[in-house]
Amino acid sequence: MSEPYTGGCACGAIRYDISAEPLVSNHCQCRDCQRKSGTGHGSYMTFAQRRDVTLAGDATHWEIVGASGNVKTRSFCPTCGSPVYLTFAAMPDLFTIHAASLDDPGRYVPQIVTYASSGHAWDRLDPALPTFDKMPPM
Repeated sequence: MSEPYTGGCACGAIRYDISAEPLVSNHCQCRDCQRKSGTGHGSYMTFAQRRDVTLAGDATHWEIVGASGNVKTRSFCPTCGSPVYLTFAAMPDLFTIHAASLDDPGRYVPQIVTYASSGHAWDRLDPALPTFDKMPPM
């Protein structure tokens, strides 16, 4: 394990510290991520065990049914509005952060593109990344 992954919202009211390596790092081109990001995709790092995460601050939560049919909870800062993390009702141990919420976003290294079937020609991602029309099995 390298240094912990640390980050939070833009105003600092929400902070996290994660003492594990990510299970997967992906760009997601689903329509929900497009709307959330205001662009063509969202970029995320997902960690396998919620117990490896230390959180400080109170997030506001918004539940949505994802393209998979499962409920995901988006968590963002009620003060600055920054999206910080996601959790999933069907997979409660997983903890996903927004790559841009990292203190050092340069630590984010995308591995795959998910929901590429919803992508737009103007949202050009690395063509060398493996792409999936939906979420691949983990």
